[in-house]
Amino acid sequence: MDAVQAANSGHPGMPMGTAPLAYALWTKHFRHNPKNPKWFNRDRFILSAGHGSMLLYSLLHLTGYDLSLDDLKHFRQLGSKTPGHPEYRHTVGVETTTGPLGQGFATAVGFAIAEKYLAEIYNKGLEIIDHYTYGICSDGDLMEGVSNEAASLAGHLELGKLIFLYDSNHITIDGRTDIAFSEDVAARFEALGWHVKQVDGLSVASVDRALYEAKAETKKPSLIVCRTIIGYGSPNKSDSPKSHGSALGDKEVELSKQALGIPLEPKFYIAEEALEEYRKAIPRGQDLEDAWNDTFKKYADAFPEESKVLRDAINDDLGKNWLKALPSISEKIATRASSGKVINAIASTLPTLIGGSADLAESNNTHIEGSALFQPETPGGRNLCFGIREHAMAAAINGITLHGATRAYGASFLIFTDYCRPALRLAALMGCPSIFVFTHDSIGLGEDGPTHQPIEQLASLRAIPNFNLMRPADGNETAVCWKMALQSKDHPTLMALTRQGLPALTPADVQNHPAEKGAYILAEASGGSPKLILVATGSEVSLAMSARDQLEKYGTPTRVVSFPSWFLFERQSGEYRNSVLPRGIPTVSVEAASPFGWDRYAQAHVAMTTFGASGKGEDVMRHFGFTPENVVAVSNELLKS
Repeated sequence: MDAVQAANSGHPGMPMGTAPLAYALWTKHFRHNPKNPKWFNRDRFILSAGHGSMLLYSLLHLTGYDLSLDDLKHFRQLGSKTPGHPEYRHTVGVETTTGPLGQGFATAVGFAIAEKYLAEIYNKGLEIIDHYTYGICSDGDLMEGVSNEAASLAGHLELGKLIFLYDSNHITIDGRTDIAFSEDVAARFEALGWHVKQVDGLSVASVDRALYEAKAETKKPSLIVCRTIIGYGSPNKSDSPKSHGSALGDKEVELSKQALGIPLEPKFYIAEEALEEYRKAIPRGQDLEDAWNDTFKKYADAFPEESKVLRDAINDDLGKNWLKALPSISEKIATRASSGKVINAIASTLPTLIGGSADLAESNNTHIEGSALFQPETPGGRNLCFGIREHAMAAAINGITLHGATRAYGASFLIFTDYCRPALRLAALMGCPSIFVFTHDSIGLGEDGPTHQPIEQLASLRAIPNFNLMRPADGNETAVCWKMALQSKDHPTLMALTRQGLPALTPADVQNHPAEKGAYILAEASGGSPKLILVATGSEVSLAMSARDQLEKYGTPTRVVSFPSWFLFERQSGEYRNSVLPRGIPTVSVEAASPFGWDRYAQAHVAMTTFGASGKGEDVMRHFGFTPENVVAVSNELLKS
């Protein structure tokens, strides 16, 4: 109450109503070490209802994390450690950024997948991977479609160590939930394959018992429906939208404290006996970690090779063998197929790399050969089957990656990035190095027509800060995409890959390839002094090369720049960028997508300004002007101007 009041901004009602259930979880079940927040075998806690961030910040402070009372006093202030919604990397103890409702819930499914996979492949009678993923979700989380996608997947996969407490307070901003939400949530989750228990969320004992029951259910994820009262203790604003999204007001805070038996002064009061109870987490957590370290030592003695691989993975050290395994690809081949070759070339050297597709593995070429599907009966399988759930897939990929010791990739058609945009954006915001493999990247996919042909998607994805979109020109650039994605520590990577075959054009040395710089000179102008530059990405690079031949033939010295990644190019020095794209030289961009954004690099464009059409890929490309002749014509017009 005091933190929200000091900020005059926030959501006091949710933390007030969920304090009992949070207390039951954090003091009686949650296994963690506040003095080592990254202890690997800790339980994970995800506040999907991120608007209730003061609940999480309070728990972190009370249990002894490096989050001071002064940090709580600066809630929602610029530069504070306690922003309006929990942010990964920003606040100690926050496992994932939450706020957009449903995202935390879906990301938690990824955490649980990672735990189950690692436990299956590394536990050998010594339970070194053995922890739960807990969360608190809200009515709003369970209204969002992504949570239903994720819950369906979790139920199918029998993620028995995923447990959510559902803050069922029946209040949203617009009023009581029954104005828009009247379904039987418990019945829905039971139908999705979850263990469901309904309890009084204001009773610590009831929540405690339900958590024990949930942990005893090993095959089903659990939803504990906790009937709570938003703003509990507020005489005039409890059980009301008035306590949801704004401070209670000084007078109501006083009345609430009086009703709850809390001293009016000092503000930010913490009872000594309460602090003592919560701070038991420190010695308890150290004991838990010490016991785990002893177990890991026994494991290392018994299984030295496996323990080294796991320890390296926990430390985010992928080693060097996978780099040596990166293939050079010299044949004409679709970049989606090149990506499949890369995955299978490096898979044996990266046992904690797992991934899959939203029901398009055959089209996306994401299947790891020789490995089983990740299913309830084969949890050591590396091939994830997400079903037609793009949004939940992207969020789960983030969760698998954030869990640690695992790296994950997810795949679909590029047009369906629209279905998973919130998770892609959050990956960038978190600096989470998730990998996304999206194929069928342009009108060149052909017959499926304009509903499946991406136009504006490349531009909109490039607009996301800290997001590396790569559109490779051939198999070797595709290998570089994977290299850069796996080496990333602080940003996600999305590969936009073709359905159609592309000729090999770029250097074969994938260990030291110029594509790592985002853009580079693929073909220099005759004489080394260009009068025109063609910049192109993906399948259009070979088109630019053909156009260059014609331009050179008719006396225009032309440079071709392959430009797979704006993101990586902008990270290069100004000197390098100017050497590739010198100022003052007429430049034409060639990309079968919206030209939006290309003005920063080029003055004319061969691009898409309409939606596509259904037909054979080569016919569609020709129809919309993606021919050497049209590139030459656009270039000549620019040179005349």
